[in-house]
Amino acid sequence: MSFRVITRNLRLQANLTTYLRSFTIVRDDIFVFILVLISLPTFAQQKLQYTDHTYRSTIKSVECYNTNKQGSFPIIALRSSEQLLLAFDDLEGRSRNFYYTLEHCDAEWNASRLSPAEYLQGFMKDRIMDYSYSSGTMQKYIHYEVKLPNQNMAPKLAGNYLLKVYEDSDQSRLIITRRVYVAGSAVGVAAELVPSNNVQARASNQKLNFQVNYGGLNVQNPYNDIKVLVMQNGRPETAQLNTRPTFVRNGQLIYNDFNSNDFSGGNEFRHFDMRTLKLYSERVVRILKDTANAVLLLGDESRNRNAYLLEYDNDGNFFIINQDGRDARTDGDYAYVYFNLLPPNGAKDNIYITGKFNNYELTNASKLTFDAQRNRYTAIIKLKQGVYDYQYTSLNPATNKPDSTPIEGSYFETENEYQLLVYYRPPGSRWEELVGFKLVSTK
Repeated sequence: MSFRVITRNLRLQANLTTYLRSFTIVRDDIFVFILVLISLPTFAQQKLQYTDHTYRSTIKSVECYNTNKQGSFPIIALRSSEQLLLAFDDLEGRSRNFYYTLEHCDAEWNASRLSPAEYLQGFMKDRIMDYSYSSGTMQKYIHYEVKLPNQNMAPKLAGNYLLKVYEDSDQSRLIITRRVYVAGSAVGVAAELVPSNNVQARASNQKLNFQVNYGGLNVQNPYNDIKVLVMQNGRPETAQLNTRPTFVRNGQLIYNDFNSNDFSGGNEFRHFDMRTLKLYSERVVRILKDTANAVLLLGDESRNRNAYLLEYDNDGNFFIINQDGRDARTDGDYAYVYFNLLPPNGAKDNIYITGKFNNYELTNASKLTFDAQRNRYTAIIKLKQGVYDYQYTSLNPATNKPDSTPIEGSYFETENEYQLLVYYRPPGSRWEELVGFKLVSTK
């Protein structure tokens, strides 16, 4: 595939607007970028990570959700008819033998001290047999998917499970890991969203107070036997684990501590629409086609302003959709998407594009580079046709943790979803069960 043709065409676009001229893609930059992609190793033994992670650069568009709703939180009820769908594309272009398995974990995602036979019914591992080849696309790929539970494998215990996909029945050749959840219904959860108790953070933070009704459980010590994890928009990196309630009252655990479960509200996610490559859509300013697709987005700037502005988003999610074909799974094409950001005040280094599409990971693939000549941060990411939410995240030098507030801002009015997961360790057991789940939306 000749990518030089694309760069030559880009340089010939003399009639582009002033903005596009400032965003001209230099041939050498693109050539180096492509060389980096090609030079990545196709196989290497990978260290297992108990997080949502993709281990190969050729694996794209990984989706994992409850089949009742596309893009939903990956949780199902134990012994129900609900299923989880794992789907992904392999851009290597040849069929491979991918296997999957589940591993039971505790509330903090440490491996449970159980053998697979204790938490799995059926086979301990299975091969992904549902795959299909792309059709009518510039980028050739193979689409794989599997639904769980199925007739070959089903969880027997409630709890956290790490879904692992690997090649040739060798778990050292990891492809994908995804956190999935199997919930019981032994407890009830009630929650309310309130302004932060910290007066200085009331305009920017959202605080969650909640109670757990545990009357259906044999709880010997409510201060130690139950844990509650609170996540914002399904993001474990900002989650808060509650190991002790504020107080206990008549079979209820009350969580309303002054400082606990106080989250930065963040801002509505940015988004762009790439459902079609034939027409310019929202935030798409240019589409170029040759031996590959290139999509140029409008320029972005800092949104850290004094007041909140309502914008509709999907809480960081993405959806694979193709209006140019019939089945986005196999006729959705890929494109090199070109992002650019005007330098925000006080931020010059370590800025990343994050969203559910890349697991919010701060990696070299999502890092923007600063072009001093054009005074812009730029990045190129290969994505499949669909609708994408994203945000700009910087690395806080003081805490060395991701922080989107300097560029995106943070507001109490921001619409978010919160997931509350209740864990319980039965007396004398070697594992923790997920005994309750509650979804709270600020919308």
